Amino acid sequence: MELWLATGNRGKVDEIKNLLKDAPFEIHTQDEMSFFAQPPEDGDTFLANARIKAKALHAMKPEAWTLSDDSGLVVDGLGGLPGVHSARYAGPKAQSSENNAKLLKMMQLRSATNRKAHYHCTMVAIDPEGKEHIFEGQLSGEIAKVARGTGGFGYDPVFIAEGQSCTVAEMTAGEKNAISHRSQALKAFIEVLKTSV
Repeated sequence: MELWLATGNRGKVDEIKNLLKDAPFEIHTQDEMSFFAQPPEDGDTFLANARIKAKALHAMKPEAWTLSDDSGLVVDGLGGLPGVHSARYAGPKAQSSENNAKLLKMMQLRSATNRKAHYHCTMVAIDPEGKEHIFEGQLSGEIAKVARGTGGFGYDPVFIAEGQSCTVAEMTAGEKNAISHRSQALKAFIEVLKTSV
């Protein structure tokens, strides 16, 4: 059975493929479709954006499972930012290093003391019958004072998970996958698969 991933983010694709390596799926990504146009992610919640992506790809592959992921970093001291704008925090085409630099600068300007934050992930899966399934995961922690580590992607160099002293970017892929917000959502997805496939 096929599973199509509605994301162009290589870091997310690699994580999802690793976490689903034992699932009964032939995994594909939207990048394999030369004619697929990424829809604008203009929702105001993670769920809205995940749904937009899942529906757009499922319309092209209605006979397969489609899975989308919308996730980001929510920082208490910044009023919830960058939130749904995580990928574009420093601009529409910002690199992760630019987003991280802006985040650390904003923390200095607005909230040097309250560094609490969490990663949030919402996944939307649409099965071959067109039924929608929603899964969520959350990883609590705090913002580091400086970026550290070269692993992971996104905000991993500036995020320290609860109970850890290192940033997520300093963890191994296995250590990250054991606790991440994305792995939590995927585990819930796998439980649904056990009764559906």
